[in-house]
Amino acid sequence: MNGLVRFTCLAVVLMLAGCAVLDELATTGVENDREARVAAGLREALQLGSERAANRVGQVDGYLANELIRIGLPDSMRSAAGRLRQVGLGRQVDQLEVAMNRAAEAAADEAVGLFREAVSAMRPADVMAVLRGDDDAATRYLRNQSESRLRQRYQPIVRRHLDQVQGLDTYREIAERWNRLPLVDPLEVDLESHVTERALDGLFQILAEEEKRIRNDPVARTTALLREVFGR
Repeated sequence: MNGLVRFTCLAVVLMLAGCAVLDELATTGVENDREARVAAGLREALQLGSERAANRVGQVDGYLANELIRIGLPDSMRSAAGRLRQVGLGRQVDQLEVAMNRAAEAAADEAVGLFREAVSAMRPADVMAVLRGDDDAATRYLRNQSESRLRQRYQPIVRRHLDQVQGLDTYREIAERWNRLPLVDPLEVDLESHVTERALDGLFQILAEEEKRIRNDPVARTTALLREVFGR
């Protein structure tokens, strides 16, 4: 009888222990599933936000008509702009500004593929850090991961488009006429680098806006997964 009692007790203990293990496995499975869905939601938000940003700046007047990111003259030319207009170069100055912004708009499509690569390469720790970070945490992550490669992709496109819309010729005309004026510092501008850097600044500024919208505006969460993850 004592042996039977001990056997029964042992069986009960083992059964209870088995239930505890099953409960723990179930809980772990739920947590893993939740983390996986959070990660998927964040990646979807990053992908959606980056595509929206690239589309916004890549359309006609995406830079030119947006005062926040419009690409102006380089600093050395901005200080000379008034006198340039006085000596009859106002039309060329305006043409140059349009050409610079058009070149930035033409390069924006390059961002989408690189952003997609950066999102795919995110580690779980990166995902959680971005999710728990500030409203621009994802933008800062993507900038850190992709800016140098974007610069390499942008610059030849900027150069080519500046040439196509006569931006480089317009700048040369301005510089040559300016440099013939007495008592002026010569204009020496790396126009391609200026446009490339301002184009990237504008792209990431718009990306930060899109990220903030997805985090804070329910209307911007256009899929069920985004609503699930960011609606908590």
